[in-house]
This record gives sequence, structure tokens and C-alpha cells, in this order.
Amino acid sequence: MTDRPGQDDLVPVSVRLGTVVPPEDPEDWTRPLTWVAALGMLAAPLVTLVWFWLAPPTGRDAAVVGTWLVALALAGGAAAVGGTQIGPLRAFAGTLAAALFAGVVVVLIGAALAGERQVEAASPTVVHALAGAVAGLVGAASASLVAPLLAARSSRLVRAAIPAAAGCAAAAAVIPLLFAS
Repeated sequence: MTDRPGQDDLVPVSVRLGTVVPPEDPEDWTRPLTWVAALGMLAAPLVTLVWFWLAPPTGRDAAVVGTWLVALALAGGAAAVGGTQIGPLRAFAGTLAAALFAGVVVVLIGAALAGERQVEAASPTVVHALAGAVAGLVGAASASLVAPLLAARSSRLVRAAIPAAAGCAAAAAVIPLLFAS
């Protein structure tokens, strides 16, 4: 039993009775915001997959268009996920969580689609996937700092567009630094 009176009120009736029931409102895939969040997290991995499947990079020394697209898709997609959230903390966490998920998947795709395994140097797909993911994560970190400031606004478009612009600008600024040597 419980030591304090009223503590049973914090536990749902179904748990107290020994029966666990499913939640009343499970994630509903017919809602548009669910699709926005899913596509936001998968934008960069999809860009990476299509790029490496159709025309994988051959060099490792300079950023190519695909590297830029992956970084911008990662930062913009993460900002779109943050824009679906209500509340400053959720907007911040949603943006970062989506970016981390997308970044890991992008690097995994780069490693999986590396045509050859090299001992002394990384494959071009791994290099460009990692560079796009790092730049996109820096951009998403910037977007996650802007997202909480706009979380109280009623327009979801504004809550996603302004952080996406900040994130894409930061990602674009980082890419040349990653290939400067």
C-alpha cells in the first residue's frame, strides 16, 4: 500500500487495478503535423540516399553540391520538426533530437554505400556524409536556440521558417571550414 494518503491518486486507475490500457490518443498518422515531423527527420537521410545512389562523390578534398544539400536538409528538417512542437523546451529539444537522429542516419548511409573500404583514408561517401551531418548539426544547434523564442507564436510556419533560415545560414557557413586545409 502507500505511506501517504492521496498518493494513489497519482497512479492511473487501470494500473491500480492491474490492467494497463492503451493511451487514449496514440500517435495519429492522419494528422499533417505528424507527417511534417517525420519528413523533417528523414529529409537529410533521403537526400543522402538519393545522392549516393544516383551519383556518389568521387573526391574528398572539396565540398560538392550534395554536401551542401545534405547539410541544409538536415538543418531545415530539424527546424521543421521543432516548429511542430508547442512550448519553448519542446521546440528546443525537438529540433536537436531530430537533427541528431538525421545526422546519425546520414553517416550510416554514407558508410553503408561506400563502394570500397579504404584503410588509410575514408571513402568519399563517408567524408561527404560526415561533413554534411556536422554542418547540419551546427545549423540545427543554431535553429534550436532560435526556436524557443518563437514557440509562443500561433503560426507554425513562422515557428519553423525563421529557425530554418538561421540553421541553414549556420550550416552554410560551416561547410567551407570543414574542407579548408
